[in-house]
Amino acid sequence: MSAKILLIEDELPIREMLKYALETKGYDVIEAESAKQARQILLTERPDIMIIDWMMPGESGIQFIKTLKSNEVLRDIPTMMLTARVQELDKVKGLDSGADDYMTKPVAIREFQARVKALIRRSTSTAKQSIEIMGIKLHLDSHQLSIDDDFVTVGGTEFNLIKFFLTHKNKVYTRAQLLDFVWGQGVYLDERTVDVHMLRLRKILKPFNKDSYFVTVRSMGYMFTDGTV
Repeated sequence: MSAKILLIEDELPIREMLKYALETKGYDVIEAESAKQARQILLTERPDIMIIDWMMPGESGIQFIKTLKSNEVLRDIPTMMLTARVQELDKVKGLDSGADDYMTKPVAIREFQARVKALIRRSTSTAKQSIEIMGIKLHLDSHQLSIDDDFVTVGGTEFNLIKFFLTHKNKVYTRAQLLDFVWGQGVYLDERTVDVHMLRLRKILKPFNKDSYFVTVRSMGYMFTDGTV
């Protein structure tokens, strides 16, 4: 499967040039001309990396990345900053905002393609192949669940719920937050949907005495606890 790239650039000629350079390397490119449009796209799409122009009308690339890095759902997506600013202090400011890479305009296409490839490879190579806490193990490459080394059949939503909780342990999340983080922002479902899937999840875990790790916090929501709090 080709990598998906969100390209945020307000100048159409530059955006078209960069899109072509990426598509010739087999990447799937989604275009946005502003931070506002990019936010709408991110409600339904999760790109592998984002390429973001610094100077845009409305919200700047710097502001957009800072906001992105504070979002628990989106902050792990690698970002590359594009800008006409060439001073070293500007580069430092761009990287300090949370950008993973920084290129100045005019962009050298071959270098741009190489650095995009390196950014995708770096993010892929550091991705975990499994997550395990308290005997609950998710095999991310095969999308399977094992409990105390026994493989267990699990639905896609329950798998995603476990993944979220194992990577966000010892913190209470409301039903509305779980709908955003697990089902996706912009998906409108009744909050009772969360209760139904938590019930299914506990039913899967109960024979292994793991269901008690997923705690209902009255009038608030749910949390996964590993016993450290």
